[in-house]
Amino acid sequence: MVVINVDFNDQQDQIKISQEMLELLEKVIVTAAELEGYSGGEVSIAFVSNQQIKELNNKYRDKNEATDVLSFPIDEEMLGDIIISAQRAAEQAKEYGHSLKRELAYLTVHGMLHLFGYDHHSAKEKDEMRQKEKRVLTQLDISRD
Repeated sequence: MVVINVDFNDQQDQIKISQEMLELLEKVIVTAAELEGYSGGEVSIAFVSNQQIKELNNKYRDKNEATDVLSFPIDEEMLGDIIISAQRAAEQAKEYGHSLKRELAYLTVHGMLHLFGYDHHSAKEKDEMRQKEKRVLTQLDISRD
């Protein structure tokens, strides 16, 4: 059984993140780790505003725009940090016609895969990430309702 310490930090007040949502996202993290053969450590997830993630994206990626998720890998013990714009997640859920639950779960697994070293610079890499994301969400029965 995979045991990962998950630390949630809600730094925004636009979107309500329920306890039920946090429990689901913890399951997403554990499931992604299990599928990657990862067996422990710690992950931090911060929910921020569009302005906060825009500043981080500009500082660390030289892109002066809001994004949905950023990942900062650390090492095998402290796997890393995932920063999610809750505001952007809500906008995208509406835009894509699915629930906030599904969007936050997707962004969490996407962030986890980045912590595991996956990227999506090429079509092949993007396809591999999409397959792994779908596998985690399907295993947890999270659909595009």
